[in-house]
Amino acid sequence: QVQLAESGGGSVRSGGSLRLSCVVSGLTFSDYCMGWFRRAPGKEREGVAGIDTFGRTQYSDSVKDRFTISRDNAGNTLVLQMNNLKPEDTAMYYCAAGGRTYYGLASIGYNNWGQGTQVTVSS
Repeated sequence: QVQLAESGGGSVRSGGSLRLSCVVSGLTFSDYCMGWFRRAPGKEREGVAGIDTFGRTQYSDSVKDRFTISRDNAGNTLVLQMNNLKPEDTAMYYCAAGGRTYYGLASIGYNNWGQGTQVTVSS
């Protein structure tokens, strides 16, 4: 059974930082492309960062140069370092596992999802 467990969310002031982690079990983590998504109230789910099995990364324009996605294959962990947070970053953040082929930041490319961790940024 595949499980993804996010942690690290919280409430911060604008300009602050948070580090999200996602521990993955039930699959060979190093063989899977991974992504971080978010859903803000009243908005559709948005892909914010993705990483393929070689460690190559992709970011949405809204978070580029502020967020960093990384993976620790030995620890089966996906990380999202978020710096210079803005109120518009407020959302539930989800990690997701795709397949061996990287399909970008569209959610259709991901088959397994965590339960999410809430990030709230106040001005």
